Amino acid sequence: MGARISRRAADRLRAGHLWVYSSEVESLQLPAGEAPALVPVADYRGLLLGTALYSPASQITLRMVTRAAISESAWLDLLESRLRAAIARRRPLLDERNDACRLCFSEADELPGLVVDKYGELVILQLLAKGLVSSAVRERCARVLGEELTPMVILERPDPRMRELEGLTAPSLEPLYQRPGTASPTRTCFHLNGLVFEYNANAGQKTGAFLDQRANYVAAAEWAGRLGLKTREGGGRALDVCCYQGGFALHLAEVCAQVTGVDASRASLEIAERNLEANRGRLGGHVDWVEGDAFQILREWSETGERFDAIVLDPPAFAKSQRAVEGALRGYKELNLRALKMLRPGGLLVTCSCSHHVGWSELEGAVASAAVDSSRRVRLLERRGATLDHPVIVNLPETEYLKCLLLEVE
Repeated sequence: MGARISRRAADRLRAGHLWVYSSEVESLQLPAGEAPALVPVADYRGLLLGTALYSPASQITLRMVTRAAISESAWLDLLESRLRAAIARRRPLLDERNDACRLCFSEADELPGLVVDKYGELVILQLLAKGLVSSAVRERCARVLGEELTPMVILERPDPRMRELEGLTAPSLEPLYQRPGTASPTRTCFHLNGLVFEYNANAGQKTGAFLDQRANYVAAAEWAGRLGLKTREGGGRALDVCCYQGGFALHLAEVCAQVTGVDASRASLEIAERNLEANRGRLGGHVDWVEGDAFQILREWSETGERFDAIVLDPPAFAKSQRAVEGALRGYKELNLRALKMLRPGGLLVTCSCSHHVGWSELEGAVASAAVDSSRRVRLLERRGATLDHPVIVNLPETEYLKCLLLEVE
């Protein structure tokens, strides 16, 4: 019983990767009845490669969890030890100024499909692989997280796209864990770099907010200071494009006199405004929000002569598959071209991509092409990725998705 996979897939697993695609499964023998959560995996010769989570509806059919043959009870014990280890690795990142982080990052923590985020007193669990969706997994995760963190509440939040890809059912809305004697809120506040952000477990993207840019927020503000934007006429003017709930905008408002955030989502901008109000005493700059399509707004502003001293481009993933890369690169070039036309000499450009399928060279190539078309000279200050709570595993390239370039524009 189990799966036998192609030579190509077996070679990839032996090199440290964890995925086997449906097209690479040469044979599959399963017990009658409901599909199992775990299946043994062998190469094309029948040699055991280990045990994997099984997802019958997904293009990623197998996600390896160990190089040995193990039972479900042994897998639950392994899950527990790996989750505790993942939490221990993040503890140094948590303090009074930062009480939010990603506690478990799926394959990067040897727990494929398991994502756990902490937002202040709330912990959010996501089960993104079919083989994880069971009461036993939920109970084990809740117990570990409760013992390690004693949060006010642990909630499970589905990912609509992954539910469709994996054929998952909707989880219960009831808390997985609730601290004795407390309510079970779905709203709270959390802190990043000393700033206060609102959190709503029933709204927003991903698990409700983005934590992977935390260190890049600081880097953007620091470079704005080093480049002397605050000393310029008017105290420096910054633009945060695709600002979501105001992360870059609020950090830049600590060093720039005027900041504008642009986003297509009114709901996100309403949260950004509340985040602004919560931090107004700390921010020296004036912040305003503009609702609309980033491409259209940048096109209009670049043609009408708007000028900024710092511009952040943090769009959503343009390439969710390899086939979408060509169109994504056109989009990145267009955004960067418009930004370069609006930046004053000596200005700061922070340009990001969260598309795994767009590599560093491709992103830099799009920026370089935009620089040529806008007749601007662009100097690289830093290449940055996600914050340390989203670790990159070198033989798992899918764990490196976020790319952030900090550039000085002459």
